[in-house]
Amino acid sequence: MADVIVVIGAGGIGLAIAKRQGFGKTVLLADFNEVVLEAAAESMRDASYLVETQIVDVASRGSVRALADKAASLGPVMQVVNTAGLSPNMAPPQKVLEVDLYGSAVVFEEFERIIAPGGASVIISSMAGHMMRQLPEDQEHALAFAPADELLDLPFLKDVTNSLVGYMIAKRANHLRVQAAAMTWGEKGARVNSISPGIIVTPLAQHELNSEIGDGYRAMIAASPSKRMAPPEEIAVAAAYLLGPDAGFITGSDLLIDGGVIAAMRAGKLPVPA
Repeated sequence: MADVIVVIGAGGIGLAIAKRQGFGKTVLLADFNEVVLEAAAESMRDASYLVETQIVDVASRGSVRALADKAASLGPVMQVVNTAGLSPNMAPPQKVLEVDLYGSAVVFEEFERIIAPGGASVIISSMAGHMMRQLPEDQEHALAFAPADELLDLPFLKDVTNSLVGYMIAKRANHLRVQAAAMTWGEKGARVNSISPGIIVTPLAQHELNSEIGDGYRAMIAASPSKRMAPPEEIAVAAAYLLGPDAGFITGSDLLIDGGVIAAMRAGKLPVPA
């Protein structure tokens, strides 16, 4: 049996990682959107990749569990990549938390059951997780260690009424959750890390650029040292490193790939979100 790589989210970043990592492996590609999923799978199959597909809703434990079980049935699961998420301009705050916070935690828990020794996982978080100030210690501990099914009932999350705030909290929680998962995944002989991209040229980014917050995105690009966006392939290069043997000593970490946007904020070139 060939090794299995699972990629959740068949959009720009997910597809770029799947294509880079999928040589000689069985790729299990999953997405909430069937049209996006089948288009991505077809493009890979046309290039001779071996691709299986499954619809998944990361906000449903049953759906994620079914995906993990299917992955395990295909062979040893060596790599798990989670790119699923909603941006602040796409949904109300509680839905953002449901997908970006709860969904991410569920993926960690369900795939920990079936990850093979020597396996690795990467979640695509966001530079937004670096924008906010550190939360009170008890809140950070809860975001890191509370069972996934208790996360949305945390009292301080009930007060989140702004989608951007919810998004930043969710992405901060991704970083904390990776640290916690590194301990339990480590018991299985596996590693887990996150990548926090800045503005990447994807349909989601284009949606944001064309929205009422587009000027804020353009200001970030202009103030950053790199003064550009990045293609998904640049994130795929970083993911390949974190998923591969050269990163065997890296677990529980986050890699910020933002062209220097957070550096510009720290330097006072951009406002820091409250």
